[in-house]
Amino acid sequence: MTPRETENLAPGAPDFRFEEHDTVGSTNSLCFDRAAAGHPGNLWIRAEVQSEGRGRRGRDWSSPRGNLFASLLLIDPQPADRIGELPLAAAVALADAVDNATGAHQLVDLKWPNDLLVGGAKLSGILLEAETLSDGRQAVVIGFGVNCVSHPPLTLYQATDLRSLGYQVVADRLFEALLPAMSDYLGQWKQPGGFQTIRRQWLKRAAHLGKEISVRTAQDEITGVFADLDERGHLVLKQDDGRQRTIYAGDVFLSGA
Repeated sequence: MTPRETENLAPGAPDFRFEEHDTVGSTNSLCFDRAAAGHPGNLWIRAEVQSEGRGRRGRDWSSPRGNLFASLLLIDPQPADRIGELPLAAAVALADAVDNATGAHQLVDLKWPNDLLVGGAKLSGILLEAETLSDGRQAVVIGFGVNCVSHPPLTLYQATDLRSLGYQVVADRLFEALLPAMSDYLGQWKQPGGFQTIRRQWLKRAAHLGKEISVRTAQDEITGVFADLDERGHLVLKQDDGRQRTIYAGDVFLSGA
């Protein structure tokens, strides 16, 4: 059977299709394979286990059975200069899906740009990758990893999982909640001014807003008060001298952590 023949309609998201696998290297990588083969996009790929899962900045992502590993392939979703907004839209969608699946309200906080936290511990990670295909199309892949039944002993951050928090939510149930949530937020993102609504939703869940944080970038470490997100979703730090600095990429820590 060809990959296209193994696709199914995504429940609750009729404009999307999905593939399911037992074990893959990386769901993100498999999405790029499909794109290179000419897939038109709006495709979810989910696996029970990843043998080569990865996180931001090339870090390994522990991918044991029972947790959720899924990636979404989009082709030319918006102009390239807007792709940086997508991780925040994905984070809000996943946060809503977690609430839906657990029956909780505002269970998670969001750490810029797209980590989900519960009580300061990391519940999930989202990895966005993009590349230009040989035919000029832009393939954008959003990978979701959520700790449903177990969590790794992370060195950079404290971690948690839904079962440890008292929620018996299997990966299937969370994926079913994520499909329509992501579809809805993508539709909103594509509307004129839609990202500003998403930005406001993100800020309602913002961890560390108004607190002093440190941001480790590829070049240095900057400390200041998390003041806001700008109109494109970049982090705005207010420094001791009163000046504001916009951060485009980096790892956020509470100062002193």
